[in-house]
Amino acid sequence: MRALLAMADDGLLNAQARPCPGLPDMMGMEYGRFNMTVSPVPSFYLYGEPQRNVGEGFVHVESLDDRSRPSEWTIRPHVHRDLNHIILIAKGGGAMLAESTQVRFMAPCLLLIPARVVHGFDWHQESEGHVTTIADTYLRHLIDRDSDLTPLFETPRAVSLAQSDTAAAGQLIERMARELGWAGRGQKAAIEAALLQLMVLALRHGDMVAGQRPGTEKQAALVARLRERVEQRFRYREPMASHAQALGTSLTALRQACACVAGTSPGQMLDDRALLEARRLLLYSQLSVAQIGYAIGFEDPGYFSRFFTRHIGCPPRTYRARRGEPDRAGGGA
Repeated sequence: MRALLAMADDGLLNAQARPCPGLPDMMGMEYGRFNMTVSPVPSFYLYGEPQRNVGEGFVHVESLDDRSRPSEWTIRPHVHRDLNHIILIAKGGGAMLAESTQVRFMAPCLLLIPARVVHGFDWHQESEGHVTTIADTYLRHLIDRDSDLTPLFETPRAVSLAQSDTAAAGQLIERMARELGWAGRGQKAAIEAALLQLMVLALRHGDMVAGQRPGTEKQAALVARLRERVEQRFRYREPMASHAQALGTSLTALRQACACVAGTSPGQMLDDRALLEARRLLLYSQLSVAQIGYAIGFEDPGYFSRFFTRHIGCPPRTYRARRGEPDRAGGGA
């Protein structure tokens, strides 16, 4: 069954977007003051479709095999700039590549993939399920309704389900698909209710409950604003006091909020984002190690190499070589 359905702020979009697995749209990324453009991985709207702007209320539901079967059950690594996935695997299983980490999973489960994370899949033949795609701005709106939902999309994850909950998840997704198929009264409210129920179902399984932290709603909102700022400015390596000032809070309050809500420090959040970008470029680009350091704000290649080694456990060149990508000649440390 084909369910190429989408909702935007101004109502239903009935465009029949068709999967084009063979159409790579390599989107360059500009790295701050260094003005370097690279193309590490393809950036898609939906998989195989050229990048375009995403409506703030965009929701899309389709069958797993709509794009996976034509691609021989392999979805190559790619990224969505502004889209998140909730994927229900009702039958089968496979492996998910999320950045440099491989996660194996078996049905029944939910896969949660945040926006801007490089991901790909190797499905078992004839796997069954549905892919729900949600605009990042809309997802943040839903998460703001209840701070308990904040950890759901911090990192890619697979959440195992009981059979009874698999049926419930399937019913919620089918309800969304029906709502997206017509413009009845209360359509947006019905879709939002189904999405929230699906997210709560994921939250209450596996290690999600154990991972919850007791931060106040005000602290959760502050950490969410910090994440947005880090995403926009991690390449500048600014002092954390500057981030606190821009967010209208003290450095002490920011540290307390991060510890309570995210279990980490503001500085570690900044370093983690820079390291994520460094690993991504080492794996998926042809930039030298020195150029990658410049791209994430390190003017001294040696200092970048030491920073990377301290956090990852091996030098950048070794990290790349272990994955079959030797550094180019003259590439720096």
